[in-house]
Amino acid sequence: MTARERARFAAANPKSERLAEEAKASLFGGVPMHWMADWPTPFPLFVAEASGARFKDVDGHDYVDFCLGDTGAMFGHAPPPVAAAIREQAARGYTTMLPGEDAVWVGNELKRRFGLPYWQVAATATDANRYALRWARAVTGRDRILVFDGCYHGTVEETMVRLEGGKAVPRPGQLGPVTDVEKTTRVVAFNDVAALEKALAPGDIAAVLAEPAMTNIGMVLPDAGFHDALRDLTRKAGTLLIIDETHTISTGPGGWTRAFGLAPDIFVLGKPVAGGIPCAVFGVSADVARRMEAARAKASAGGHGHSGMGTTLSANAFAMHAMRANLKNVMTDEAFAHMILLAERLSAGLERVIAAKGLPWSVTQIGARCEFQFCEKPPRSGREAEAAFHDSLEKCIHLALLNRGVMITPFHNMTLMCPQTQAPDVDHLVGALGDVIDEIRNA
Repeated sequence: MTARERARFAAANPKSERLAEEAKASLFGGVPMHWMADWPTPFPLFVAEASGARFKDVDGHDYVDFCLGDTGAMFGHAPPPVAAAIREQAARGYTTMLPGEDAVWVGNELKRRFGLPYWQVAATATDANRYALRWARAVTGRDRILVFDGCYHGTVEETMVRLEGGKAVPRPGQLGPVTDVEKTTRVVAFNDVAALEKALAPGDIAAVLAEPAMTNIGMVLPDAGFHDALRDLTRKAGTLLIIDETHTISTGPGGWTRAFGLAPDIFVLGKPVAGGIPCAVFGVSADVARRMEAARAKASAGGHGHSGMGTTLSANAFAMHAMRANLKNVMTDEAFAHMILLAERLSAGLERVIAAKGLPWSVTQIGARCEFQFCEKPPRSGREAEAAFHDSLEKCIHLALLNRGVMITPFHNMTLMCPQTQAPDVDHLVGALGDVIDEIRNA
């Protein structure tokens, strides 16, 4: 069936195929970023335009988009308030290395929405996580960090690890690492409180960096009481707790942190915070801010010095104006209510299909995010989630859905709703998946 779907895709997309061939002459792998070629298509699909919950390729085909830039466009492609803000800012300057009025509004809104009092702005969530870890090391005087097996925190090197034989090892596929992760990072299984307590016991961990629920190895929800234990154990060990909500912001307007009353020392959010414009933020508690200021003063003998954190384009005028528009007019309670309702509709539809087909699969939902997994019960750890992977089946399903006008995230079976997603879009995905399953069985 995969061979048939690849042939169908190639026949339907001659312009994408031509552009893919032309791109090979100047772009490594024929794409501007190598992972853009990781889709199951025989050549990359080239996009002409995207709006709301849909995009159109260069051959004129329309798609319902449940990938949404792997969360980067979680609030829809080109949301009108953000598009208007970009047009407005275009005539007023792009980057000056100085703050504007938007910065004050954004800081106050982030404080109100997520609860931490002090904020900084970065270009990407990878940068924000990297800076958060640097600050954690600076204020604690400790070198090691702790993450959970199968975690996702962008491309921060010391977090690209797996747990093998009780030790941290480089994540498979990582190229050119410059650090020995066994010296920088301790890894434990998600939901394993006993292992977490043991790992924190030596008192040498600067910070635990955690997603509230694992999202990039297949979704893994926390057990009841896990976050309470995580917070209690980190406090007892003098370890900072960093919560990365870059994917779990799908939970609601204040992320998992506000919905479930988490109390991180540092909070990180990237990807969709500025409506698709590259931007990320991290917030810190009052105690951490005080310790940051002391560390900075000590390092520069009272002057400003160079912290080694931040980029020239961090907090540029475009990003700040777009983020203000997105937080105020797009990332609203009403938008989340609509998105979550549709995710519930999708979750129920997927469960019906799975039951009707007699498949040993399960469905997990985090607010506006929903995923079906090839295991009978939702996994409790990254290892369990990974054990449910079936690469060839996954790729076949993704390609077949794409040929039927539906795109889901390519890395696993994850879907996202945006404010412009509608019930017929959800029903189309459910129906298409049922048809694809039948065709696979009959192939």
